[in-house]
Order: sequence, then structure tokens, then C-alpha cells
Amino acid sequence: MDVTNIANTATSMNEAFIQQASGTAVLKKALDISADNAMALIEAIPENTSAQHLPSHLGQNINTTA
Repeated sequence: MDVTNIANTATSMNEAFIQQASGTAVLKKALDISADNAMALIEAIPENTSAQHLPSHLGQNINTTA
């Protein structure tokens, strides 16, 4: 086997490993950003205070025959 072929194969494998590692790092960063955005959206949901102004008898029963 030629030494040049071995070196080329090793270089190709190393480049593939580096590309895979950088791709994984970019994916992790994208997932972190997505999680941060999701948390910001969840925190931006206003509290449901409209139910506090309703009479106490409303919302207690469900009409299942309609």
C-alpha cells in the first residue's frame, strides 16, 4: 500500500470528523437558541385573570347532551 494513500485517507477521515463535530456544535447552538425562544414565548403568555371576574357558578358544568 502506498504511503500517500494512507496519508490521504487519514486526512479525509480527519476532515470528516471535524465537519461532523462542527455540524454537531452548530446544531446544539441552534437547539439552545430555539429553547430560549420557546421559554421567552411561554413567559410572554399573560396570566388568565378574566376568569376571576366571572360569577362563581359559571364554568362548573359541561353540557354533554347538546
